[in-house]
Amino acid sequence: MDTAEVILSVLVVVIIIVSLLSNVLVLICFLYNPEIRKQVPGLFNLNLTFCNLLLTVSNMPLTLVGLISEAQPGGDGFCQIVGFLETFLSTNSMLSMAALSIDRWIAVVFPLRYHSKMRHRDAALVLGYTWAHSMSFSTVATCFSWVGYHRLYASCTLANPRASSRTQFVIFTVFFHSFTFFLSFIVLCVTYLKVLKVARFHCKRIDVITMQTLVLLVDIHPSVRQRCLEEQKRRRQRASRKISTFIGTFMLCFAPYVITRIVELFPAVPINPHWGIVSKCLTYSKAACDPFVYSLLRHQYKKTCTDIINRLLKRSSFNASGRGHETQVHSIPAAE
Repeated sequence: MDTAEVILSVLVVVIIIVSLLSNVLVLICFLYNPEIRKQVPGLFNLNLTFCNLLLTVSNMPLTLVGLISEAQPGGDGFCQIVGFLETFLSTNSMLSMAALSIDRWIAVVFPLRYHSKMRHRDAALVLGYTWAHSMSFSTVATCFSWVGYHRLYASCTLANPRASSRTQFVIFTVFFHSFTFFLSFIVLCVTYLKVLKVARFHCKRIDVITMQTLVLLVDIHPSVRQRCLEEQKRRRQRASRKISTFIGTFMLCFAPYVITRIVELFPAVPINPHWGIVSKCLTYSKAACDPFVYSLLRHQYKKTCTDIINRLLKRSSFNASGRGHETQVHSIPAAE
């Protein structure tokens, strides 16, 4: 292994650890807090967390093994199963992010009709489509033996070792990424840009009311006026920052890999083997950052984590005080 491969191996290990801990924490918050379970977005987050966890424990370690050993981990049958999972889970994750963006769009644009438009039954139907969509593409790829070990990515994924079916594989790859990555990206852009438009409209209305209030309060202290103006600026920037995070992380993590897979269809274009691993690591990093982007940085999840930590600390302190009291009681006869 050269220096670049060692660095990439360490990067994969870090991604596995962060992804495992963060997604498990999201799952614990979901199970601990009944309010999160009642909310419709919680179902989409649960599905996304499930996909990320399964991808972390099934595909990422095998990619690490393939990177270190520079050989296929396991037999062909085992690699086909892993490749099926990789195709299914990555597709399901992208569509789950698109479903979350649709949920946000309905909640912001139609707030009064949200509970009638997005019920648990509706969320279940959306999740049913994501599973059917993911299962269909991964099943077709497996039936045509288009999944296997790919040396460029050091992992079991979409691959076509046979020259006889190259045309069919090219058509499938283009359709797969068009109806998965590009479809999810279009949904993210359309929904979140509409959300941003509504958020800016509301911010503008609040700013007008605030400025009218500041004009009427002529005796207001300059420092208070300055804080109000700064809060206006932060409010305008907050919505743009969140939308940029949702769309930016999606593009940063998935676009390099998808573009590489499309470029790979042209044999005349050379691809650096290290770049193949880097693009694969970027897709894996999405599983590590999704818990923070969609869950853990929200107030409800922060409060749930704080409650869990406080409960554990109180229990441990109670046990420690109980043991101390018990030791003190046992030591009295000895002192007598």
